[in-house]
Amino acid sequence: MMILHVVMFLLCLSQKALAEVSSTEDGYNVISEEHTRTRRGLSIDTLTKNITTVVEDKSKYYIWRCLGPEDPRAHELWVDMSDLGNGQVRVHGILSNSYQQAAKVALSFNFPFYGHYLRQVTIATGGFIFTSDLIHRLLTSTQYIAPLMANFDPSHSKESSVQFMDNGEVFVVQWERVRLFGNESAGTFTFQAALYKTGTITFSYKDVPLYPGDIGSAQHPVKVGLSDAFAATSFSHSGIKRHTLYEYHRIEIDFVDIKSSSAVEFTPLPTCLQHDSCESCISSNQTSDCSWCNVLQRCSDGMDRHRQEWLDFGCAGENKGTNCDDYREDDSPFTTEMYNVTSSVSQNDCNGDDAEQNIPRSNVNRTNTAVLAGVTSALVLVLALFLVALYINCHHTSASPLYFIQRHKSYWPSLKFHKQQQQQQSGYTEFGEQQGEQRG
Repeated sequence: MMILHVVMFLLCLSQKALAEVSSTEDGYNVISEEHTRTRRGLSIDTLTKNITTVVEDKSKYYIWRCLGPEDPRAHELWVDMSDLGNGQVRVHGILSNSYQQAAKVALSFNFPFYGHYLRQVTIATGGFIFTSDLIHRLLTSTQYIAPLMANFDPSHSKESSVQFMDNGEVFVVQWERVRLFGNESAGTFTFQAALYKTGTITFSYKDVPLYPGDIGSAQHPVKVGLSDAFAATSFSHSGIKRHTLYEYHRIEIDFVDIKSSSAVEFTPLPTCLQHDSCESCISSNQTSDCSWCNVLQRCSDGMDRHRQEWLDFGCAGENKGTNCDDYREDDSPFTTEMYNVTSSVSQNDCNGDDAEQNIPRSNVNRTNTAVLAGVTSALVLVLALFLVALYINCHHTSASPLYFIQRHKSYWPSLKFHKQQQQQQSGYTEFGEQQGEQRG
């Protein structure tokens, strides 16, 4: 019997482990580490090819510079993972021995990505980091940080590994001596991506034996750069809920700049999302096209991961013809004073606030005293009636109660029952709900 319980327990654990792995359409299995759960089976459509290419590539969110092997800055950006002073390095056992695998990893700090703060990312064996909490079927399509996205297979050799480090100031992922699936003879690639607490992102390359443009993309996309998107929800004619992924910005780095001992540095620019007040949102000269949504208390240009919420709450047209002073006037009725003047407003229309504020304190005190006296009188009357009823029931044979009851027989069913009980000595079956319960 004990062996049977052990077998059942192991089966439950294996099912739980399988439940924490979800597959994507581009072949990646996503592992949820520890207590992180992955949303499985979510179907997200992408736009057609001719539309997805129409994305912004101007310096609105980031400015970047490519550093060649001769630039000292390129060597400075490389984070030595063997130096324990940089932080504790973890070699991911599953990713280091898998092909087309991805795993979620929690960050120790809030990392700003396109103005959104991330607390976890998904590391993929294919040389990129997936940045969305919403796991969809195409990890390689958008919402990525890709130092060199390609069809790498760390499981090909024991010397290959995927490792990461987080010291509270920077999160570094390094793909160490990985080879291309189906083209292992091309050599080993070693490169890393560093995500700094300030929002800066760096790509550093130690060994790139093959020009990225010569890496085949038939089985796996080949990309270098950043991308972000928002998910929009819509319903079909048959009422089916659909999620569509819209890529609103992408940065593509030229493959010519990706070589051994080179680096790319991305510096984040201020975004509308960083403003926490209407004044800073509208008047800031560091951002452009920002609008303030008073309902959400959020500043945005409408093109970020919160776009669905922005549209649902009508923020797109809220600020037309208004300014921050108008929002302050709209906010005034929603203070705590609203609950003190509600009744006065309903009776005195627009002068309700003034009428409530001009009531003398003595009048308020007299009103409270009158209410208290009324409540006390009502309680005394109820108590007196209860005592009279109790006396009549307990002394029904005396002259005064009997005289009253005989002239009001219809109002004293308790006495009728008492007399019936004395005459018939039968059991009592109550009316209504309890009787129905006994029948059931």
